[in-house]
Amino acid sequence: MTTACILGCAGPRLSDEERAFFRDARPWGFILFRRNVESPDQVRALTEALRGSIDRPDAPVLIDQEGGRVQRLGPPLWPLYPPGRAYGQLAPALRVEMARLGARLIANDLAALGINVDCLPVLDVPSANAHDVIGDRAYAATPEGVAALGRAAAEGLLAGGVLPVIKHIPGHGRAGADSHKALPVVEASLAELEALDFAPFRALADMPMAMTAHLVYTAIDPTAPATTSPRVIGDIIRGAIGFQGLLMSDDISMKALSGDLAGLTRAALAAGCDVILHCNGDMAEMRAVVAGSAPLAGQAEIRAAAALARIARAPEPFDAVEARARFDAAFADARAA
Repeated sequence: MTTACILGCAGPRLSDEERAFFRDARPWGFILFRRNVESPDQVRALTEALRGSIDRPDAPVLIDQEGGRVQRLGPPLWPLYPPGRAYGQLAPALRVEMARLGARLIANDLAALGINVDCLPVLDVPSANAHDVIGDRAYAATPEGVAALGRAAAEGLLAGGVLPVIKHIPGHGRAGADSHKALPVVEASLAELEALDFAPFRALADMPMAMTAHLVYTAIDPTAPATTSPRVIGDIIRGAIGFQGLLMSDDISMKALSGDLAGLTRAALAAGCDVILHCNGDMAEMRAVVAGSAPLAGQAEIRAAAALARIARAPEPFDAVEARARFDAAFADARAA
């Protein structure tokens, strides 16, 4: 039995307690953060240990490797990648090519470590008066620009054998607060949301995985954030946007959500999330998430299998040295201009 959750671990190596817990809990997948990273060999050993703890060699191991402020693997052992906005500031003829190439390079880095899911691309359309939690993570200021570069990044990851996760569905760009710390409330009309915020997600509704936004949209459901709102998930994410892939929550322990973790987990699953994400590796919290979770079954199990089936077993031919030189040159020329 697989449990409908994705969990973190506390450090760079599994403790005996963690190993035993994961063996019994059998989460669908795992997620890594900077606290889990020391060296390439260590990360490879950790991803093997995580999969070994549940005896599933194909289990998803996720990471947030966007570039810019959100990059769990970085110098000196891994390259520093630019934030999303930097791609949108390149010459028009280069933007899509470099967004795809940057993601292809990231996929090359991740696949070498046994990481097969990247929480990228960010499809949020930024708003001038919003909190900067999205800020330069956004590719462009328009839905069309975000969608074009987001698709390029997603296709670059897929070409390298890594699954993309579109986020934060149905749109985090208007948030007036950081959902890690507080619950943002968006008061835009449904017409405004449909025209701007939802548009990039509609354009990439064919992607295998998506991550929810912990935001209240008063025009849709004034009482519950998207993650725990059957109306937002059913009417908007599955309905108006048309996303039919695996829907995962954003981190269920973020301060935007209130209540006990077991109850929040049950609420998110009941609302329509397929799997619940919990990131911080705290054992007591993970036990509560697992207690509130459920077996991965029905449509959620079908979507999970369909997502993993899209991992390329034979990534496209790729000269990483040549690609890196071309990528670095494009951004060096942009800085010099």
